[in-house]
Amino acid sequence: MRSITELPAWERLLKKMTWAQLGSFSGKRILDFGSGCGITANHYAKENSVIAIEPSTEMLKDSWKDHCYTQLIGDISALSAVADDSFDVVICHNVLEYVENKAQVAAELCRVLKPGGTLSVIKHNRAGRVMQMAVLLDDLDKAHSLLNGNDGMASQFGVIRYYDDEDVVRWAPELTLTKCLGIRTFWDLQQNQAKHGDEEWQSRMMALEMRVSDMEEYRRIAFFHHLLFTKG
Repeated sequence: MRSITELPAWERLLKKMTWAQLGSFSGKRILDFGSGCGITANHYAKENSVIAIEPSTEMLKDSWKDHCYTQLIGDISALSAVADDSFDVVICHNVLEYVENKAQVAAELCRVLKPGGTLSVIKHNRAGRVMQMAVLLDDLDKAHSLLNGNDGMASQFGVIRYYDDEDVVRWAPELTLTKCLGIRTFWDLQQNQAKHGDEEWQSRMMALEMRVSDMEEYRRIAFFHHLLFTKG
């Protein structure tokens, strides 16, 4: 049985916060688009029917498969044969900033979501990245570049093409943004990284992060935004 403790400290916090904010489900049909190695798909597959889609075969070499779910290899075209209104929950975490056809992907994810269903999108927040560059990494040139509206860079996935929270509704007008939550507001500014792997410290940090995740002044500088949409 795989354990979340296997993950790097930053990713453990990200997953735990994501799942706490999204909540638990039972008996639902769930799509995890851009599922990576399947950590979130595996988490929700314990009590739900989950389909995961991931284009990278490299990511799938170390898939988490403690619970049964359907893994498809492909991009948004893999949904072309899926009927409208098929899923109760659609998950799209850290995906849209890495694709050029954002509007097409958002519209297609909306199409397969049931009316009244939930779309969960996690995205990089530019202001949080600027704070990280300026405070934690001391890279003032990159901080200026991001402030100038330029793209960022992720070591594993390449260019980060930032977009605004409101863009998703513009691309898929049937969606309503019901909640915007911050993730990792303080984590990426914490200088003493030796503490990060300590479970007791991380639990205390998560409690603080969860407390401010719905406060606007802190959400503005969070490293990630968790957007929750409902389909009308």
